[in-house]
Amino acid sequence: MTSTSVNHSTPITHPDRLAGRTAVVTGSTSGIGAAIARTLAGEGAHVVVSGRDAARGKGVVEEIRGAGGRADFVEADLAGSYEQLRAFTAQATSALGGRVDILVNNAGLYPATATEDLSDADLDAMLAVNLRAPHVLVGAMAPAMVERGSGVIINIGSWMAQVGSPFAAMYTATKAADEQLTRSWAAEYGPRGVRVNAVAPGVTLTPGNEAHRAQLDAMTAATPAGVVMRPDDIAQAVLYLASDAATMVHGITLYVDGGISGTRLN
Repeated sequence: MTSTSVNHSTPITHPDRLAGRTAVVTGSTSGIGAAIARTLAGEGAHVVVSGRDAARGKGVVEEIRGAGGRADFVEADLAGSYEQLRAFTAQATSALGGRVDILVNNAGLYPATATEDLSDADLDAMLAVNLRAPHVLVGAMAPAMVERGSGVIINIGSWMAQVGSPFAAMYTATKAADEQLTRSWAAEYGPRGVRVNAVAPGVTLTPGNEAHRAQLDAMTAATPAGVVMRPDDIAQAVLYLASDAATMVHGITLYVDGGISGTRLN
C-alpha cells in the first residue's frame, strides 16, 4: 500500500472562488477542521478558526496569514451552555465584520466505546457537541443569512452513519441525525436563499489518530480507493459545496469516503 501522510501545510493559491465571503469553521484547530479553514481561506474567504485550544488555533491562523489569507481565532467550547454558544456566534460574527456567509459545523466528539462503557459525562458531551451545538449555531446564524437572501451551511457527518457498527453506537446515531438535520434545514432555509448540505468523511488520517495508522490502513485496504482519506480530501469537498459551483445542490450528504460505505470488494 502506498503510504499516505497527514498534510499539515496546504498551499494557499488564491483562485478567489470565495473572495469577499466570510466563514466560521467549528473545531478547526487541527485535523479536518484546520484543513477546511486553510482551504476556504486559500480561496479568498475571511475565516474564523475556532476550538478550545487557543495555542493550536492561533497557530492555524498564523499559518493562514503567513500564506496571505485572512483568519482570526475565536475560542469556543461547544459543550458549554446555550449562552456560551450564542456568545460565540456574536464574537465570531464580530470578528468577521458583522457577517457570516458560510458556517461549517465540523466539531465532533467520537468516544469509540461499547454502549455499556460510555460514561454519562461522555454521552452528554457528545450530544452537546455533535447535535446541540450545530442546532443552536444554525438557529443563531441562519436568520441573518435569510435576511440577506444568501448563505451556506455545511455539516460534517461520517460514513459510519450508513452502516451498523459493533462500537460507537451513539456516535453513529448522532451522525445519522446530522444528515437528517441537513435535509430538514435544506427544506427550511433553501427557499429563502440558504443552501444546506453535508460532507461525510471516510476513514481519515489526522494528527489525532496517527498512532492507529496500521488499523486505519487495514480498514481501507479493501475499498476502491485503497488508502485512508486525508483532511485535504474532505476540505476540497467542503470548498465545492461552499462555492457557486454548487448553486443547485441542496440537502445532500456528499460521501468522501473512498467507497467504504457503498462497496464491498471482499
